[in-house]
Formats: sequence, structure tokens, C-alpha cells
Amino acid sequence: MSVLALQLAGPLQSWGASARFARRSTENAPTKSGVVGLLAAALGLDRDDDTRLAELAALRFGVRIDQPGTRIRDFQTARHFDTGEAMPLSERYYLADAVFVAAVEGPAPLVDRLHAALRAPAYLPYLGRRSCPPSRPVDLGVHHDADLETVLAAEPWRAADWHQKRRRHQERIDLTVHLEPAADPGGSTGRNPDAARGDTLRDQPLSYDPRHRRYALRTVRTATVTVPNPHARPREAATVPAHDPTGHLEGA
Repeated sequence: MSVLALQLAGPLQSWGASARFARRSTENAPTKSGVVGLLAAALGLDRDDDTRLAELAALRFGVRIDQPGTRIRDFQTARHFDTGEAMPLSERYYLADAVFVAAVEGPAPLVDRLHAALRAPAYLPYLGRRSCPPSRPVDLGVHHDADLETVLAAEPWRAADWHQKRRRHQERIDLTVHLEPAADPGGSTGRNPDAARGDTLRDQPLSYDPRHRRYALRTVRTATVTVPNPHARPREAATVPAHDPTGHLEGA
């Protein structure tokens, strides 16, 4: 298997797994449906191309939270294009100043094709919503003969410099990782026995067709990886004072 790593950083991001009427929430980390949608856009897939979407949805997905950011709320007003009537006020949530490392694992030919598309996308990538462009290059490269866990653990800490310097007293940083269970080719079900363990999230894309968007549940396992802090300051060794104020007592 091969792994394609992505850097998702921007002033604003929004990764919604559910929407209720005029309220548009965001998850704390990028969703699989959002990242697969980004890759599908890079390939130039049509929204109603469910057959090719299924190939991308079968990729194993993981994401690492390098900088959690701050959740903010916004309000949006709009008017109907044809009638000019005011639409209901909508409430929208975003993650500000967040940084994530996402990765997809799959067959090498598909991963290489996605990598090439990401470097010359048919449609520009955005971070969950069109109003959220990335502030850094998304492409972090392809790792052949690798797995999701290894890549997410080995990737350097991608948080902003100011965020890293705030934690300069820590030489190593613990980061949260959300992973799909690994496949088990030797099993009768083709999935890892631990696949049922973990949280569930309805962000497995089945169709992006505006007429009938559909998403299924998938299992998400949470783990922790430790990475070095490039801005860590080494601790100073304790020094012995040149003058010992109790030295004269030893001879008394």
C-alpha cells in the first residue's frame, strides 16, 4: 500500500459531518467526506459520478491534529436568486488558525494518480467550504510501501511557529490521531477484528449528487503519537555556586 499525506492549514476551516436546517456545525478535525471531496475535485470528478467516487471512498483515512485552532461562529444572510426574498438566517461554525495532517492509504496506482492531480488540480482545493482556501501547499508527498500509522507518526510537527514556540519547554509533543481500522486481508470479513471498537461518524461518502447526498457511518479510532518540537529549548544543567556560604562550618 501507499500513503498520500496532506497538509490542511488555513485562516478558516469547516468540516461538517451533519447539518440541521440553518445550523452548520464543524467537527474538531477534517472529515473523510471533506478530504475525499477535495481529492475528487482535484481529479475533476463530476458530483454525480458515484462509480468513481466509490473508488476514492474505499481509501483508508486518518488525520492528525497538529494545531486544534479556535472554534468561532458566524451568521450568514442571503436572498433567493429568482424571487429576491430573504432566506433564513444561517448559523455557521468554523475552526480558526487550525493545522492538520491528513492521509489516505490505498493501492499505489490510485495514490500516485491522486498525487499528480493534487499538484495540478482540475478544481482548486478548499478546506471544507469554498470560502476556506488553504494558506499553505496541501501536498506533503507520497510514501510507498508504508501504512497510515507510520506516516502520521513520522510527519514533522506542522503547527505554526508561534504555536510551537509557546510550547518550547516541551521537547516532545503528544498529538491526537483519528484513524480508520486497518484492513485484515486474512480475515473472513476482510476487516480488522478491532473495527467495531471506537467511535462512529457519518462521513463515509456515498454520493455527492446535490439531488441526493448520502453518507454512511464509519468507525474512527483515536490514538496518540509523539513528535519532536523543533523550537524546544534544552534544559540547562544545574551549576554549583562558586561560593559556599556554609563551607566555614565544616571545620568548626
